[in-house]
Amino acid sequence: MGICLSARIKAESPSNTGVSSKYVSGDGNDSSTSSKISSFSVPPTPRSEGEILLSSNLKSFSFAELKMATRNFRPDSVLGEGGFGSVFKGWIDEHSFAATKPGTGMVIAVKRLNQEGFQGHKEWLAEVNYLGQLYHPHLVKLIGYCLEDEHRLLVYEFMPRGSLENHLFRRGSYFQPLSWNLRLKAALGAAKGLAFLHSAETKVIYRDFKTSNILLDSSYNAKLSDFGLAKDGPTGDKSHVSTRVMGTYGYAAPEYLATGVYSIYTTF
Repeated sequence: MGICLSARIKAESPSNTGVSSKYVSGDGNDSSTSSKISSFSVPPTPRSEGEILLSSNLKSFSFAELKMATRNFRPDSVLGEGGFGSVFKGWIDEHSFAATKPGTGMVIAVKRLNQEGFQGHKEWLAEVNYLGQLYHPHLVKLIGYCLEDEHRLLVYEFMPRGSLENHLFRRGSYFQPLSWNLRLKAALGAAKGLAFLHSAETKVIYRDFKTSNILLDSSYNAKLSDFGLAKDGPTGDKSHVSTRVMGTYGYAAPEYLATGVYSIYTTF
């Protein structure tokens, strides 16, 4: 995978031109949370904000709970930063989801929206809509969310190996070059996740397929993350939909960049 421009093509809003929040694992000894795989359900279209937030698949956290889980969003808990805001490492009880002491319970990644950032409520809601309904071994598991006053947060399973991009381009001393077997494993896992989204039953347009959005668990299993740009795909007997061009130069399908038309054969 070559070097690509990192600027997103986001024409729907002039202010939405940042990159999404990506996190860097602190060390390789933390175990990622296990994602229970069940039959997937496709988000009905359209759904109101209230219907999305009332999804029984997700835990609704209070801001105080996540503040405690991340030790008051301490700087040394930061896993990464991006257009959405910052991602913090936290700990919760595996069963009650109550905050626990660092090093105990289940490790989580908490993404906190920066009110002055490049992304906003629309992207936050898209994450809740899609990852709150879709289940697959190669999609990052969304555990819950927080919507309280001006606060917008998302709670994910922790992916201790960080992003594929960090390993390929060695973003820091912790990230070591991947063997060809691990590279092939990551590529196959990401492809399976994308194939699931593009399947006849699901039909979700991901629109942000790139190495920084492919996260690795402790066993180097690849999972797709960041669904802020996701959109419903063609329905019924339709084979394509027209959308405003969004994504990342160098990764977005060239035919999509040229026409703004997404078909069932477009890969991104």
